[in-house]
Amino acid sequence: MYVIGTAGHVDHGKSTLVKALTDIDPDRLPEEKEREMTVDLGFAWMTLPSRREVSIVDVPGHERFIKNMLAGVGAIDLAMLIVAADESVMPQTREHLAILDILRIRRGLVVITKVDLVDEELVELVKAEVEDTLAGTAFEGCPMAPVSAYTGEGIDDLKATIDEILNDTETRRDLGRPRLPIDRCFTVSGFGTVITGTLIDGSVAVGQQIELAPSGRQARIRGLQSHKSRLDAAAPGVRLALNLSGISRDDVMRGEVLTNPGWLRPTRRFDANLRMVKGAPHALKHNEGVTFHLFTSETTGRVRLLDADRLQPGSEGWVQVLLDEPLPMVKGDFFVLRSSEDTLGGGQVADPNPRRRHRRFAPEVLDRLTMLDAGASEDVILTIADQMGPCDLRTLSQRSNLSEGEILERLSVLIESDELVALGEMGPQGDAVVYSRRGWDILRNQAQVALQAYHNQYPLRRGAPPQELRSRLGVSQPVYLRAAARLADEDAIVDDNGLVRAPDHRVELSDGQQSEIADYLTTLAAEPWSPPTDRPVDPELLAHLQERGDVVKVNETVVFTTAAYEDMAGRIVDHLKANGSVTVADARTIFGTSRKYVLPLLEYLDQQRITRRVGDERVLR
Repeated sequence: MYVIGTAGHVDHGKSTLVKALTDIDPDRLPEEKEREMTVDLGFAWMTLPSRREVSIVDVPGHERFIKNMLAGVGAIDLAMLIVAADESVMPQTREHLAILDILRIRRGLVVITKVDLVDEELVELVKAEVEDTLAGTAFEGCPMAPVSAYTGEGIDDLKATIDEILNDTETRRDLGRPRLPIDRCFTVSGFGTVITGTLIDGSVAVGQQIELAPSGRQARIRGLQSHKSRLDAAAPGVRLALNLSGISRDDVMRGEVLTNPGWLRPTRRFDANLRMVKGAPHALKHNEGVTFHLFTSETTGRVRLLDADRLQPGSEGWVQVLLDEPLPMVKGDFFVLRSSEDTLGGGQVADPNPRRRHRRFAPEVLDRLTMLDAGASEDVILTIADQMGPCDLRTLSQRSNLSEGEILERLSVLIESDELVALGEMGPQGDAVVYSRRGWDILRNQAQVALQAYHNQYPLRRGAPPQELRSRLGVSQPVYLRAAARLADEDAIVDDNGLVRAPDHRVELSDGQQSEIADYLTTLAAEPWSPPTDRPVDPELLAHLQERGDVVKVNETVVFTTAAYEDMAGRIVDHLKANGSVTVADARTIFGTSRKYVLPLLEYLDQQRITRRVGDERVLR
């Protein structure tokens, strides 16, 4: 799944184009419809010619609503820069382009709208001006598509162009640490609190416990929807609506991030490489106050310049940003800085939680930040572990071109700092494998999501077979055994007498199910040695009764109560001890029943290694 975002000057036809593409009006607020101007984020979706379904985020173009625009483009995969043929490049065209460039949105196309209002020669002039505007940005050389949302001209070609671009666009990786920056929150009658946003970095499932950062409030996912279709689970890159239980609408704000409990720490201070916009209105001074935008969040703060007294437009440098309110972020996140009216620049988070306030112009500080950016030995090992999954010592040595002794030395530092997770015994003769912290978080989240999905599918089962979980995780048996032990130690999963379950999973029967079970057991007990085989019962209820120990299913049609089965097995064993062997005819005589029941019973006793077949007879094991 991919998310497409619009960008461009006010009144250049962004919302009209979205409606022409999707038949969905993204303007949802009464004032937007009355003024015919987008003031907040709008959402739509469509199916492309390849049958690929995509989401669209429509953003406002007016300069007064730039903060709403920023809330919409932080998690998109492809940007459509909209330029009207009758006006060409305008101020917000340039500002929106600068923002997309700062956020490193690498996939984009320019849509020239309103071509029905001008002649072909003017369209070509607009294209030329757009090419000049794109020069030196990530969008330089991107495709251009002339369209008219009113006549339909070029709409089909635009869809085909989007399809072609997405063919070469990587889908988001499942990083095991779900993050969903919230862009809307509202209440639906009969359901309660609903939030929307684009899922990045991980997966979520119905029933999962979540936390909102930075508030720390927790809730449970009651339901998931994407494009009005219900889901049991969702992977990264999907726009979602999530129905949350255990939290009030008034306790949720745009800008909060939905994630797993406990791992995403909000921060007031972070280190970053800052790049100034070429067209910034002025140089950035040390300790200057700014407005900070990260995904859907916004706060104010100050920028401490670490290697310069001023950052001129178009230049870049190392900074430490001090925020007035704590925000959750991770290494590699992109952000935007603005003054009260203009976009100044932006960059990428290098260290989301530096231990201290840095001294300016300190060589050791700048060297460390450069190392974080360029990658030292530890970073190389982390990258390999991140890319290769569970790695042993030999793989790390081969991939990093470092000796095993140096690898072990680096590993001990990384494990102590919790950047690597080791499973097994470390050392030259050890059998340990290591995960990056991110890789381990991925595995842990995948295990939790897989178990939650299994419980959703089989709510009456106590847990999943271990091999079912191992298969879903895609790891070898030795790695699974070590990983499962650690996951249990971390209370991420529970080993429940040979089955694996989520810590909070409990089997709960409805009144109707309890009544059905009681009737079924009464029916079986009425003729214990010849129970009816045509009595219908929900297969999941039957599996629950087996797991609970109330019944024994000896084949696909014959089910005995546990009391009847134990009585029959005991009588067979007594007969064997007295006579040495038993035949089907003997068993029919013992129980006064038919071959239909005694043959499956004897075969089941063979499977349980109580008896052994010798010709037409059974003997004790």
